[in-house]
Amino acid sequence: MRLSAIAAAVGARVENTPDDLEITGLASIEEAKPGQLTFISNVKYASLAQTTQAAAIIVAEDFVTERPVLRSSNPYLAFAKALELFYQPPKYAPGVHATAVVSAKAKIGKNAHIGPYCVVDDDAVLGDNAVLLAHVVIYRGARIGDNFFAHAHSVVREFCQIGKNVILQNGVIIGGDGYGFARGPEGWHKIVQSGVVVIEDNVEVQSNACIDRASIGETRIKRDAKVDNLVQVGHGSTVGEHTMLCSQVGLAGSTDVGKNVILAGQVGVAGHCKIGDGAIATAQSGIPNDVEAGLMVSGYPAIENRQWLRSAAIFNKLPDLAKTVRKLAKKLGEE
Repeated sequence: MRLSAIAAAVGARVENTPDDLEITGLASIEEAKPGQLTFISNVKYASLAQTTQAAAIIVAEDFVTERPVLRSSNPYLAFAKALELFYQPPKYAPGVHATAVVSAKAKIGKNAHIGPYCVVDDDAVLGDNAVLLAHVVIYRGARIGDNFFAHAHSVVREFCQIGKNVILQNGVIIGGDGYGFARGPEGWHKIVQSGVVVIEDNVEVQSNACIDRASIGETRIKRDAKVDNLVQVGHGSTVGEHTMLCSQVGLAGSTDVGKNVILAGQVGVAGHCKIGDGAIATAQSGIPNDVEAGLMVSGYPAIENRQWLRSAAIFNKLPDLAKTVRKLAKKLGEE
């Protein structure tokens, strides 16, 4: 594919080459071969622009190089769009596999692909163009919009609601029982989880993530949120629009996460906390209290990031500081 055609498709412009280069594929900047296209979106890789074998590089508007480039205001997004020009995932023809069990009381939209050993229970509703790969289970009364894609072994529990263009990766559980128990004289009494999970449009939930149903009311994942592998969303929680929950994030029950929030890997949030719009929590932060909108927090208990960085620097010096204090105390005692 010609470089000019790629530029037009991704909204970039060609510079530093008189020839319309033929591009055979895409690769990372370290691994790119002659004829391939790569990208730089992080300045720490800038020096590799001089040594990469790639035919051309997608770069930001202010990146200085004499190499052939595609200039873009968002190089990472441009690379993502370019990748789509060279790789298309498998397509699945409409039809119901002979081993699938689909209730006569279910409503299935047009062009559905229902793979081996899938189960669609009574009163479930699937929109148009649904793809259910092997061993997907849709419980009774679940309602799912158009262009749903469920990878193998994902599950949507009873009465949950899913919007349009939703992707569930392998092993996702939507609407498993929330962790609710009341102590009684004979031990723990299970609280019936009578609520549902609502997943809005354009959400993706990645492998082995669990989004629990509410005891009362709903757990809601709002439009365009992205939920990474091994994430736990507790019952009654809300996750705002365009928010990202990265790998191994855990939200205890009734957590309210705003829009455009990023919770990095292994962040834990205590129940009934509110995370304001645009907040960021760095990896392994523990959040026991509300977080203001737009704030970046780190550590446990999570505090403002710059304060945490200063504290971490001091922590590394504590042994020497303690030694100094002991010497001073001994000297004062002798005096």
